[in-house]
Amino acid sequence: MCHVLIIEDEPLVAMTIQDILAAEGATSFEIAATQNAAVSAATANTPNLITSDVKLLEGTGPAAVAEIHKRLGPIPVVFITGSPEECKPCNPPGAIVPKPFTERAVIAAVHELGPIS
Repeated sequence: MCHVLIIEDEPLVAMTIQDILAAEGATSFEIAATQNAAVSAATANTPNLITSDVKLLEGTGPAAVAEIHKRLGPIPVVFITGSPEECKPCNPPGAIVPKPFTERAVIAAVHELGPIS
């Protein structure tokens, strides 16, 4: 079973990412649109993988991921963002996929981090 936390404030983008990862074998998902919601979701149900935008409705994806890593330890993350230059700190374990993204780019980035299981 692979649980994915999708940190994304655009519902259609989040659903597209979910569809891509479901086709790759992910089995459960949580979508969070804000920094605080992402941290709460991760602490309630630890994800095996995180995808995150940089800019959110409230807060930032990198800050959410940093807090999640602080609380839960390293979890692989793919930052999917229209502003990769602002992806700070987007430290490992992670990859960056610029928007607009392709299905192939998301899959490649996820598989670089390891198998979805």
